[in-house]
Amino acid sequence: LLPVASPATEGADLDGLESHVARVLEELDVPGMAVAVVKDGEVVVARGFGIRRVGDPAPVDENTLFGIASNSKAFTCAALSILVEEEKLGWDDPVTRHLPELQMHDPWVTREITVRDLVTHRAGLGLGKGDLMWWPPTDFTRAEIVQAVRHLKPAASFRSTYAYNNIMFVVAGEVVARVSGQSWRDFVQQRILDPLGMATTATSAAAVAPGDNVAVPHVHVGGEVKPIRLMSFENAAGAVGINSSAAEMARWVRMLLECAGEGEAPEGQTCVVKPDSIQRMWSAQTVMPTPKLPEALAALETDFAAYGLGFRVQESRGRKVLTHGGGLPGYVSRVTLVPDEGLGIVVLTNQESGTAFNAVTQHVLDAYLGAPDPPVDWLEAFRSVASGRREKAEEKVAKDQAARDPETSPSLALSGYAGTYRDPWYGEVILVEESGRLVFDMTRTPGMLADLEHWHHDTFVARWRETWMSDHSPYDAYVTFALGPGGAVERMTMNPVSTAIDFSFDFQDLVFTPVPLDGEPAAKD
Repeated sequence: LLPVASPATEGADLDGLESHVARVLEELDVPGMAVAVVKDGEVVVARGFGIRRVGDPAPVDENTLFGIASNSKAFTCAALSILVEEEKLGWDDPVTRHLPELQMHDPWVTREITVRDLVTHRAGLGLGKGDLMWWPPTDFTRAEIVQAVRHLKPAASFRSTYAYNNIMFVVAGEVVARVSGQSWRDFVQQRILDPLGMATTATSAAAVAPGDNVAVPHVHVGGEVKPIRLMSFENAAGAVGINSSAAEMARWVRMLLECAGEGEAPEGQTCVVKPDSIQRMWSAQTVMPTPKLPEALAALETDFAAYGLGFRVQESRGRKVLTHGGGLPGYVSRVTLVPDEGLGIVVLTNQESGTAFNAVTQHVLDAYLGAPDPPVDWLEAFRSVASGRREKAEEKVAKDQAARDPETSPSLALSGYAGTYRDPWYGEVILVEESGRLVFDMTRTPGMLADLEHWHHDTFVARWRETWMSDHSPYDAYVTFALGPGGAVERMTMNPVSTAIDFSFDFQDLVFTPVPLDGEPAAKD
């Protein structure tokens, strides 16, 4: 393997990167960031900026581990590609040939869904549907998640539209395991990470040992940045499981760029997948919408976008660009490839600021592809767009607040709402009356406990006790009870309070019904 270059920024093309990153960190309250840039087979940048944890001077360096979240999806697609190359499965094999227990809500879709469909966001499920089975960390097993897929009602017809979904990548990880005879973790480790020399990259946050060189995740709450616990998503590893560094992600990016072309790979470069497989990962599979962008980002408008296999494929500045983002509580990241330029960019952060990774990515793209005319202050551009979205979300919250009728009371005594409720795919939640209020316990999600505050009529607001996300992505939820003719609760539903919520809090997809006490008749569907 070629050695990773010195972490010092090299070459006039990237003059100003260090000062730009410093400005991004300071103005966005991001504690730490790691950046890698690969150009024409050389790692020209692999270095860290800032600190791993607020209040601790330990610096981020090129070997500091971050959760890369959904940038793990490309590794799952590479794992499937290896199995396709070995003729152990085909991209258009029915999933049930390898995972017969998978059932979709529609029996016809169960029969027709293919391995390719699992990883191209076209299975008909809504945005993030089912994510509450793994996010925040739950005690669901991967087998239980696969079993629960049958209860996820489609939001669109099969293969008709793009809708980003993580649960199908969980299923894809189980296909890797079933076909290979190894766990997803072991297969990715032995067939991808080890050959590439990604020695410290972990296939799970649980594999990160105390004292390791790890960036602590942070959230921005109450006007300050605070560290939160490192969360492990064992049951969703195929979608979000990998933790890596700038130096080792540079090895992954360089391999893709160098092994994608015709002919022999450069001397010393290990290719874990064949050129045809990489080109397939970079080819359009599901057409994506290309909405008009806000004026501040007009220079980034494109007439073409699609999802490939683990990458978004789009045209930008007259070139084919592959990109993907990743987000988990306290971490966000972006990987960007421009194959015709031999260019790869990795930005990892330990605070939830998409503005940060986008501003740095575009700064590097300007250095190599040429800046727009007139030049764009990317930090200000992305910040203004994010601010506008927050303002719209806050307007919606304020509108709901104005429509609230604070003079109303719940229809029932609090004890009338208490009990156990069940959703077909999530399972059970428990409501108990405690110290004059209702406490809401999502039993499959340890730590996801909320106090219910009365809103109006039979609607309450769940205020979660543990901090999961930054203030710019609030995650409170309305909890509404529907009463039957006899005055008892027949149904309980949830909806996000703010439109700025992370889509993986898919509260709106839950429909709970009371679980009868022993001896009581069960309610009819």
